[in-house]
Amino acid sequence: MQSGIKNFPQKWLRSKEERPSWHYGGERGKPRDGGKQEGRLLGQSRLLLTVQGLVAAANALSGTFVNVYLWKAKQDFSLIGWFTLINHVAMALTFWLAGKWVKEHNKMNCLRAGVAVSALFYLLVLWFGASAVNYYVLLGVIQGMSAGFFWLAFNVVYFEVTDPGNRDRFNGWAGLLGSGAGMIAPWISGFLIVHLKQTNGYRVIFTISLIVFVIGVIFSFFLKKRKSEGNYEWMLTVRCLRQKETMWRTVSLGLIAQGFREGVFGFMIALLVYVHTGNEMKLGNFSLVTSAVSLVSFMIAGRLLKPRYRKAAMLIGAVMIVLVIVPFFWKVNFMTLLIFGIGVGLFFPLYSIPMTSSVFDLIGGNADSVQHREEYIVMRELALNVGRISGTAVFIVVVAFTSAPQAMNWLLLGIGSTPLAAWFFMRKVASAKQAKAAGGA
Repeated sequence: MQSGIKNFPQKWLRSKEERPSWHYGGERGKPRDGGKQEGRLLGQSRLLLTVQGLVAAANALSGTFVNVYLWKAKQDFSLIGWFTLINHVAMALTFWLAGKWVKEHNKMNCLRAGVAVSALFYLLVLWFGASAVNYYVLLGVIQGMSAGFFWLAFNVVYFEVTDPGNRDRFNGWAGLLGSGAGMIAPWISGFLIVHLKQTNGYRVIFTISLIVFVIGVIFSFFLKKRKSEGNYEWMLTVRCLRQKETMWRTVSLGLIAQGFREGVFGFMIALLVYVHTGNEMKLGNFSLVTSAVSLVSFMIAGRLLKPRYRKAAMLIGAVMIVLVIVPFFWKVNFMTLLIFGIGVGLFFPLYSIPMTSSVFDLIGGNADSVQHREEYIVMRELALNVGRISGTAVFIVVVAFTSAPQAMNWLLLGIGSTPLAAWFFMRKVASAKQAKAAGGA
């Protein structure tokens, strides 16, 4: 390990200046240059972004096409909905149970476990081949576990290596990397699937994802081991939400509303593109164009968004990502789906960056919530997954009765309008000062 560290960029291996401060998380204290580094992302932040970028690339290569792969085996919206629902339930349970591991033991091993279990997921898909659809319950559980392990550890480390001064920038870069991966990787996957025999094409992209996840595990070893302290409080979420004066009641409702949309739109749009085109290359082109727009938007929003603009930016973003659903009522085809994708790519960063930054600033609002950062991050993820599970359950119930185009349009509009509810609940904590004052239970 030491030989590898010697050759690694030294600016990514800082330690003293990257210790979390007591009140806000983040890389220690004030910049030594008198404030000139405000907003900068230092070594561990950049390395964490690298690991996140590799995971995003691996998921973008194959994740976009997993639901298509299952759909081609059995053209059933309900089955895709159940696969997604099982995924979210497994993710929520993993967050809650793994909280003890992250709090009291080695959070970096939890992060690596998430990447490794993701690799296992694609290994099993390769192993099952065309019969993978028969194992959708097992695959949903494994994919949910991988996401739970990775994102719990990632979010705790993210809190510790950022602060209110650079959190929006970190989220902007994270979105930019995700958009870059979403732009290039699905196009490559679509190209390979179309130009190879389809079965071979899927095997190739699943294998490449497996390799990228392994590389992600290797990079994670350059993230320094972070100190564990305190005992995990299993029922903090219940204790916190019972308190009448806590801001977390309102925030949890906002997060549930955010997750409600994510649960369905996370799989449905890509699937609709394939259903209406019947061509993986078209899906790759869709991802290329929409993610290119998202990449530019995340780059600009990450640089320009300041805490004082969060409330207005979140409202604009929420309104616009609802309005772009309206063209579906004329006709659902590749063009209207592309209009939707471009609109979401353009305005989603205005909504998502303030949502994420505001919640993590709230966690850093006082000493008690910082001490219990793992539990509050678990509470955040549980709220998101309650929303995802609820949204997906509504989807399953509706498609069990009808999959008529107009019914599906109204379903998407209803579910897709929940960002407005998220803004309503989050508007009071959409600034750094309010979040700081309200933090903690």
